Amino acid sequence: MASLAIPAPAAQRSERNLALITIAVMLATIMQVLDSTIANVALPHMQASLGAARDTITWVLTSYIVASAVALPLTGWLADRVGPKRLFLIGISGFVIASMLCGLAQSLGQMIGFRVLQGVFGAFLLPLSQSIMLDSYPKERHGQAMALWGMGIMLGPIMGPVIGGWLTENFDWRWVFFVNLPVGALAFFLSVATLTEKPKFARRFDLVGYVLLAVGVGALQFMLDRGDRLDWFQSAEIILEAGLAISALWAFAVHTATAEQPIFELALFKDRNFSVSMMFMFLLGIMLFSSMALLPPMLQTLYGYPVLTAGIVVAPRGAGTLLAMGLGGHLASRIDPRWLVATGVALTAWSLHMMTAFSLEMDSQPVVISGFVQGVAFGLMMVPLNLIAFATLDPAKRTDASSLYSLVRNVGSSIGISVVTFLLARNMQTSHADMVAHVTPSSLPVDPTLAHQFGSIGDTALAMLDLEANRQALMIAYLDDFQLQFWGALATLPLVLLLKKPRGPASGPVHIGE
Repeated sequence: MASLAIPAPAAQRSERNLALITIAVMLATIMQVLDSTIANVALPHMQASLGAARDTITWVLTSYIVASAVALPLTGWLADRVGPKRLFLIGISGFVIASMLCGLAQSLGQMIGFRVLQGVFGAFLLPLSQSIMLDSYPKERHGQAMALWGMGIMLGPIMGPVIGGWLTENFDWRWVFFVNLPVGALAFFLSVATLTEKPKFARRFDLVGYVLLAVGVGALQFMLDRGDRLDWFQSAEIILEAGLAISALWAFAVHTATAEQPIFELALFKDRNFSVSMMFMFLLGIMLFSSMALLPPMLQTLYGYPVLTAGIVVAPRGAGTLLAMGLGGHLASRIDPRWLVATGVALTAWSLHMMTAFSLEMDSQPVVISGFVQGVAFGLMMVPLNLIAFATLDPAKRTDASSLYSLVRNVGSSIGISVVTFLLARNMQTSHADMVAHVTPSSLPVDPTLAHQFGSIGDTALAMLDLEANRQALMIAYLDDFQLQFWGALATLPLVLLLKKPRGPASGPVHIGE
């Protein structure tokens, strides 16, 4: 029994500590990303419980998105001021407390206020988790680190609707928020025990740059989230928000180029691989996250799937992502990562082309297969893009770079979701009008103008005819969206040529200017 008292070798202790750090970071990452989608399916139940109107209950989602976007740029400066470990712990504890308050909310006003807090504290977790993973793993294992981190990023959007639907149906909508308490508590205590603090660095806060960026991104998020309900530029609010977004972001770009100490250093934008990788993430956010937003409502509306069943049908996308990320983490250190990115983009285009062949008569198999291929595509792109983006950056700039990277991805996904939602509604109206124009007495076996002679039976027949026209028009609108995303994926492929080839293994030292 004496052998039990012998200390473990240093390498073994290091591996054990690294595993615990990974678990802590992954728990915090999944918790934060999960909450961006888990509440969506619970909105109807919240509306009844909180006494909210249909057009105001969506603020539960909007408040979280906007608060997170506004707080993200603060992460790098705060991490330097208070230390990454302390800020990570503050983010976890604040997020858990805000989640508990959301579950206890008794009015819409309370819920919106607590969701704002949740968004602010949650904004720190994503960039810090990526930075901690890169700092904790040795250079030669950065591919593995980014693969693990990317799995957490993808699990949230995939599992959010499934877990949210199951909790809402079997317990209560409040458990959508209460579920964060045990997960956050475990992540907090593991982080306290395993993370080490880095030296603090007091740098000047660029207040002008932050205000301009916060106003620009906040106005943009409000415009994207509310545009569809307010008929876009027919609304004075949307026009005002668009003007604010354009002017503030333009002023921010000018300020960043001329200020002595901007909130994001110019070195980040001058790094070619980081800038091109950001463009990739922006476009991927538009294509992939918007397609993820389209599928669940399509399955529920057109095919009559329950919420939980729809979540299960789209879950193979997550399985494909997990599989490809594990593979990509190993391949990225052995072959040119640009080939992995190009392969991922090509598979994305192929999966979207498969989705353009969906029909109202099909079963769930085409959705499962195309979703799995799309998940594999995203997994193959995510790891090498993260490696290429951060390989040439100064480690001291990783937290700033991670927050900017996350912000660009979030804005891209918001734009993508808004665009496809707008096009879905418009194309449905257009397709419906085109079809109805061909419904004439000569094209039908019975003259529809004579339906009133048959009383309620005739009215029912006309209603069923209109319902089928709406159903067909909605299917066409979905196919139009998938077609647009397919061409967008193909247009993204040439960006691979702008990436610099790393010298040696992708996870080792990388030099710009080959």
